[in-house]
This record gives sequence, structure tokens and C-alpha cells, in this order.
Amino acid sequence: MAMTTDIKKGLAINFKNGTWLVIEAQFVNPGKGGAFTRAKIRNLKSNQVIEYTFKAGESVDEAEVSRRRCQYLYNDGSTFNFMDNDSYEQFSLTADVIGNDKRFLTDGIECYAMHIDGVPASIELSPKMDFKVITTTPGIKGDTATGGSKDATIETGATIKVPLFVKEGDMIKINTSDASYVSKAN
Repeated sequence: MAMTTDIKKGLAINFKNGTWLVIEAQFVNPGKGGAFTRAKIRNLKSNQVIEYTFKAGESVDEAEVSRRRCQYLYNDGSTFNFMDNDSYEQFSLTADVIGNDKRFLTDGIECYAMHIDGVPASIELSPKMDFKVITTTPGIKGDTATGGSKDATIETGATIKVPLFVKEGDMIKINTSDASYVSKAN
């Protein structure tokens, strides 16, 4: 059993006669009235996505999930293909299942496959990953006092906000949960 404050992205729950995966979750404590967690969840059998508000103190039943290390292989247009690192079996997931994480998939990248009842249901990326900056505009001298940011395109094609000092060719660390810049990579 998990409490509403434990509901986070990637948690699998038994809910409304099915197994659901939390895609997004936001804990809200309004100050007046009770706290709650607003979550977007996806049914793992039907792929139906709904938004649901869990009230403070409400408990949810965690689903039995196993995480297995896997490697991203390729995208064939309609599906994303992976290989289990232990059994070397290949499996594929649709773009709807991968969601926003697809913007951080590069050939050969390692991640975790979440298995429910022995079947791959979703993937989980490392919380922070390194990427090469492919294109960005040069920083303007004297513009750093405001702590501004600019757009940068990384090697996967995703565009994120970075500080003005980041240049093309730099390796940067990105938070994969919210696509935010963390630091320059070592």
C-alpha cells in the first residue's frame, strides 16, 4: 500500500479493476483545505489515459512490478524496439507507451523495462543523462547578469532550455523527468 504522497511518476498501481502506470504526478498542498495528488495515469492493457485526483490520506494498492535492465535498439516508425540485457530477447513498445521519454532515446542507451505479469509494459530512463549539444545560438556578451537561458538542440533532436554559456559541442547533463538542464557533463 502506498499513500497519496508516495505517488510518483513510474509507480504502477492496481486501480479501477486494472493495472495503471503513473505518467505524471503533482502533490498539491493548497494551504486551505486538504492536500491531494493530481496524477495522469495510463491503463497498461487498454492504453487509456485519465487524470485522477487522489485525496490526502487515501491509499493506493501498488502493483507487482519487476524492473529489468534493457537497451534501446531502434525506432521503426510505429514502435520503439528494445533488448533485454539478460535474456537478449527483443520487445517493442508503441510511442504512446514511451510518451515524452522518446525525446531522450539514442541507439544503444541503457534503461529499465518495467514488467507487469512478465510482460514489458513501460520503460524507465535514468533520472539524469548526458547528451551532446548539436545546435544553439551563441551567448551574447554581458547578457549573463540576468541568468538567462536559450534553446539548444541535443543529439536526439529534442530542444531544451540551457544557460547562455553552453556552446555547440558541449556535453550536458539533463534531468529526464522534466527535460531541464542540470550541469555540464564531465
